[in-house]
Amino acid sequence: MIKLRSKRFCRSSSKLNNGSSVGARKGCDNVSGGGEIKWELRPGGMLVQKREDGGSEAEVITVRVSTVSKWHDISIEATSTFGELKMILSLVTNLEPREQRLLYRGKEREDSDYLHMVGVKDMDKMLMLEDPAIKERKLMALRRNQAIGNPNCRTISV
Repeated sequence: MIKLRSKRFCRSSSKLNNGSSVGARKGCDNVSGGGEIKWELRPGGMLVQKREDGGSEAEVITVRVSTVSKWHDISIEATSTFGELKMILSLVTNLEPREQRLLYRGKEREDSDYLHMVGVKDMDKMLMLEDPAIKERKLMALRRNQAIGNPNCRTISV
């Protein structure tokens, strides 16, 4: 959280209360506890006035992630990244984060994208697929290991 002092912004007193400056000043004195405005830096780099809605706790959302055969309900902070979500999913699915492809609203998201910046809300659904290139490499390595283990087996290279 960043604290900066700022000037108070008020409407012209001539438009309010028929020109009486006493009423206009009265409305301006109540700005954020004596004129001090609290600022915060958002993940996108924008400096905005701090919200007074829920304190310093980060909102925890539940995301339903579908794999080919199962659903996983994951609770995570809304300000987390897709990379952090992949780390949690790696514990559940036994797939490394680099082997995962997360699709949200039909688009694959980068690991550095923030969930709340993309628009992920509580109980939204995502699709997790295994990266086909890495899946193919695993199969090729498995075939090689089987061929080495059985010397009488002949392999045909393509």
